[in-house]
Amino acid sequence: MRKVLAIQKKQWKETLKNKEALIQFVMFPVMALIMTRSVKIPDVSGNFFVTLFAAMYVGMAPLTSTASIIAEEKEKNTLRILRMSNVTALQYLVSIGGYIMLMCLMGTAVFVVIGGYGGGDLVLFILVMTAGIMVSILIGAVIGLVCNSQMSTAAAVIPVMLMFSFLPMIATFNDQVKKIADYVYSQQVSNILSGIGNTKPERGSFIIIGINFGLAAILFATVYRRNK
Repeated sequence: MRKVLAIQKKQWKETLKNKEALIQFVMFPVMALIMTRSVKIPDVSGNFFVTLFAAMYVGMAPLTSTASIIAEEKEKNTLRILRMSNVTALQYLVSIGGYIMLMCLMGTAVFVVIGGYGGGDLVLFILVMTAGIMVSILIGAVIGLVCNSQMSTAAAVIPVMLMFSFLPMIATFNDQVKKIADYVYSQQVSNILSGIGNTKPERGSFIIIGINFGLAAILFATVYRRNK
């Protein structure tokens, strides 16, 4: 636990030095606030922009952040030093993942306030967001481990991030895309969030998110062993 907390403390210090890193954690919550307060669409739920940007937030912020952190530490040989200091893969993933999760939950809190969620709806919103963020963290970790530099990581993470973050929005207007998107965790996060307060979430949505998480975890473990 001391190792995990030490790595997280290091990460917090680096974040305070690099204010630009905070932009990706606040961009979508701020956009949701502006759009919700300024745009009114007839026959559309008042929380339409909250659920739309929350799903995009899940597919973008944790994924890009995790990938960039790991890529930077690989390039600077920090990750190698941590491994030589007997920091295990699980300890490192928990420390970085915990830091990203906390940052993303701060953004989630903003969505909750904007949407005015309470009671069971509040709990469901946070749980679904947390599940989606965990999947994105694992996918970002895989990209960070596979790429050899920060530049190659940025090139690789952009198309993946765009796919997971914008897929729910595109699926809203295209039935053909929705058939494919239904197998992706970010789409299921969007489905559950959109139904909060109106319909009971389907069990299949949670199963698909769980399958996505399992596949991402297996892929991370495989890539980590191969890259040592």
